[in-house]
Amino acid sequence: MKKIIVLTDFSDQSGYALKAAADLAKKHKVELLVVHMLELNQAILSSPDGMYIEQTVFLVKLAEKNLKEFLDKPFLEGIKVTPVIKHYKVFSELDAIAEEHNADLIVMGSNGASGLEEILIGSNAEKVVRNSSTPVLVIKGEVTDFSIDRFVFACDFNDDNLPAFQKAREFSKLVNGSMELVFINTPNDEFLSNKDAYQKINKFLYKANAGLQVEIYNDYSVEQGILNYGKTILADAIAMPTHGRKGLSHWFNGSIGEDVVNHAKIPVITFKI
Repeated sequence: MKKIIVLTDFSDQSGYALKAAADLAKKHKVELLVVHMLELNQAILSSPDGMYIEQTVFLVKLAEKNLKEFLDKPFLEGIKVTPVIKHYKVFSELDAIAEEHNADLIVMGSNGASGLEEILIGSNAEKVVRNSSTPVLVIKGEVTDFSIDRFVFACDFNDDNLPAFQKAREFSKLVNGSMELVFINTPNDEFLSNKDAYQKINKFLYKANAGLQVEIYNDYSVEQGILNYGKTILADAIAMPTHGRKGLSHWFNGSIGEDVVNHAKIPVITFKI
């Protein structure tokens, strides 16, 4: 692991994310890129009107001041920290930043979204997860001495999850963590007997060239099963693929990965398919 991007809006949740990223940076001796995205629009930035130019300069200077104060934390001592300010709040731009700086992980805080807000607009964490090809670690609250020594990787073991599975394996090596695989079996039309489930799992592992053990865990829903299993084994984090669906596809089909990000109490890592 070389670099970690931390997304901040100066909230308490951003502070928790920064602290967790700092714990990882110290353990793995990596650099932090702390990114703040202004909510300026193209009309303001391209306007010849002097008032808009002055307003833009003022907002950028204010953001620089706030970011400097935000980074004035004792726990960052000894860590190389690079502040980055972007003019737009375009979450897909994080991928370009990650690629430019060869970053291995994006870390952000979230208190989740619920009810009508979740249905209509979702959380910022969802938007980052949906757009990012780089693994995203979502911190849901304050954590102490954070590390990823043991994490759950949950998927349905269909072939389209192979790329995300391989990314998760590589990530486990980067953090020197143990990846615990789980298949959630639910009482619906997709229910499988243990025999059929292991047959499906073994085919998947053969294609992945992975000789790993997989736990079959029964629950009433996939989301609840993932959350309950993570709690049962005292995992440091939950990891899973996300399709990054958008538009009508996301509205009708949703994404279990994004739902888990919103509702989990422990950190969640997503790997885009």
